[in-house]
Amino acid sequence: MKRPAIAGILETAVYVDDMDAAHAFYSEVLGLKRMVAGERLYAYDAGPAQTLLVFHRGHTGDDVETRGGTVPGHDTSGHGHFAFKIASDEMDAWRSYLQETGTLIISEVTWPAGGHSLYFRDPDGNVLELASAPLWPNFLA
Repeated sequence: MKRPAIAGILETAVYVDDMDAAHAFYSEVLGLKRMVAGERLYAYDAGPAQTLLVFHRGHTGDDVETRGGTVPGHDTSGHGHFAFKIASDEMDAWRSYLQETGTLIISEVTWPAGGHSLYFRDPDGNVLELASAPLWPNFLA
């Protein structure tokens, strides 16, 4: 049987303890538009056909019954990580902006392929990255 194709990553998730602090950070500091607000999750528009799910840690372990079917429970512990892609010519602007908002840049990396990354944390300690191409062979621009 031929393997069907994967079209990309639709959702990325992090788990947080303080939903209000997470919303202030993701909406006000990073400028993401919240599409869904519930007790156990917020969903943000993270780019064309891309969604960031912010789950309330400890409130997602049980299955959730919906009219359309069952959403299996899930959870994680510790700090998560994900990266936003940005244009190379926006790296300096992002660095300055993060500094102005009091967001501590914890690391910067220049990758062998030539891309660059800025690392920082959200209020719950999740490690976020702003990355410019080229970084991975499939991330050219």
